[in-house]
Amino acid sequence: MGIKNRLIVMSFLQFFVWGAWLITIGNYWFGTKNWEGTQFGLVFGTMGIASLFMPTLTGIIADRWINAEKLYGVLHISYALVLFGIAQITTPDNFIYVMFAAMCFYMPTIALSNSISYTSLKLNNKNIVKDFPPIRVWGTIGFIVAMWITNLSGSKATEYQFYIAGVGALILGIYAFTLPKCEPQRLIKENASWVETLGLEAFKLFGNYKMALFFVFSMFLGGALQLTNAYGDVFLDEFKHFPKYADSFVIQYSTIIMSISQVSETLFILAIPFFLRRFGIKQVMLISMLAWVLRFGLFAFGDPVQGLWMIILSCIVYGMAFDFFNISGSLFVESNTDSKIRSSAQGLFMMMTNGVGAVLGSLTSGWAIDRFFTKSFHNTTELAGFLQTETTNSKMLDFVKGQGNSISSEGIFTNPILMKDWHTIWLSFAAYALVIAIAFAILFKHKHDPKELENLNH
Repeated sequence: MGIKNRLIVMSFLQFFVWGAWLITIGNYWFGTKNWEGTQFGLVFGTMGIASLFMPTLTGIIADRWINAEKLYGVLHISYALVLFGIAQITTPDNFIYVMFAAMCFYMPTIALSNSISYTSLKLNNKNIVKDFPPIRVWGTIGFIVAMWITNLSGSKATEYQFYIAGVGALILGIYAFTLPKCEPQRLIKENASWVETLGLEAFKLFGNYKMALFFVFSMFLGGALQLTNAYGDVFLDEFKHFPKYADSFVIQYSTIIMSISQVSETLFILAIPFFLRRFGIKQVMLISMLAWVLRFGLFAFGDPVQGLWMIILSCIVYGMAFDFFNISGSLFVESNTDSKIRSSAQGLFMMMTNGVGAVLGSLTSGWAIDRFFTKSFHNTTELAGFLQTETTNSKMLDFVKGQGNSISSEGIFTNPILMKDWHTIWLSFAAYALVIAIAFAILFKHKHDPKELENLNH
C-alpha cells in the first residue's frame, strides 16, 4: 500500500473513533441516564482541559524521546481501554472523571496524526500542500461513517457507541506501529530554559495587541463549536416528545441528519483557497462568524416537518462556520508569527479554541440551559400546551409515564417534567455569535494582502 493510502487509513480511523460518540453522547446522557445538564457541560469541558496541556506534553516526548508513531499507537490503545470502561460507569461524577482520562489520551493524537502525516510525506518526497488536504478529508469521512454506524445500529442512546469507538481505537493503535518511523528530532536544546522546553515562548504573542485580540476571538469561537457538538443531536432527538413529530424521519435518523454537517465540511475545505484569494483572511473569518449566527438561527426556527429545510440548511452552513475560521485562523498564525515559534503558536491557537474556549463554552452553556432555558411542567394542561397537542394524547401520556410519573385524576404529575426550550436556546446562541461577529469586524484590523498567502508556500 502506498504512503498516501496508509495515511488515509490513519486519518479515517483517527476521526472515526471520535465521531462514534461525540455527537450522540447527549442522547446517552439525557435520554438514557437522565443526568443533569450542568454536569453534561463538564463532559465536553474535559476535552478542553485535556487540550490545555496534553498536546504540549506529548509533543515534547515525541520531539525528544519516543517515535511519534509509537507514542500515537500507545495513546490510542489506552484510549480504547478507557472507552471500554466508560460503558460500565453508573454515576455522572465517575463518568466525567473517566471521560477526562479518555480525552487525555485522545486529544494529543490529533496533533500527532498531523505530525506523522507531514513527516511521512516528506520522507517519501511528497508535496505537503498538495497531498495532505485530500488525506485529511478522509478524517471527516471517517467521522461521518462512525455517526452513521452508531445511528443505524441503534446505538446512539446506548453504551454501545463507546464500544464501536473503542474497537476502532484498538485497531488504529495496533496499525500505528506499522506506519513509517518518525524518530525524535531533538530540536529542543539540552540546555533550554523551562519556558523553551514547554513551548511557552508563544505566550509572548499576547503582548501584541493584534495577536492577543485574535486569540481572544478564537476562544469565543471555540465556545460556539462546543455548543453545536454538545446539543445538536439532542435537540433533534427531543422532537420525539412532540406527538406531531414523533414518527418523522428526523427522529429515527437524527445522527444521519447531523452528519450532513460533516459532508458540508469536505466541500467547504475545497472552497477555502478561492475565498482566501478573493476576500482575504479577515473577511473569511468574519464569514465564518456570520455562518455561526445562521447555523444557530436556522436551528431555532427549524422542525422535522415544515421546517426540515431549515435544519438541513443549518447543517450545510456548519461546514462554512467550522472550516473557514479554523483553517483561515491557522493560516493567520502561520503568516504572522516568527518561524522559531510557529509550532508553539499553532498550539496556542488550538489551546484557545479547543482548550479555554471549549471549557468556557461547555460549562457556561450547561449552566445557562439549566438555569434559564429549562421549563418545568406540573400537569397535563401545561405540558400539552408546550408539546402542541391535546391533554389526552396517548403518546404524551406514555412519555410522562416513561419518566417514572403517575398522573392524578386532575392531571397533576407526581414529579415535574423538565423540558428544554430549544427555540430560545438557539436564539440566544445566535445572538452570542452575532455579538462576536460585530465586535470582530470593528476591533480586528487586518488588510487583505495576496502576497501574505503566497509567502505561506515558501
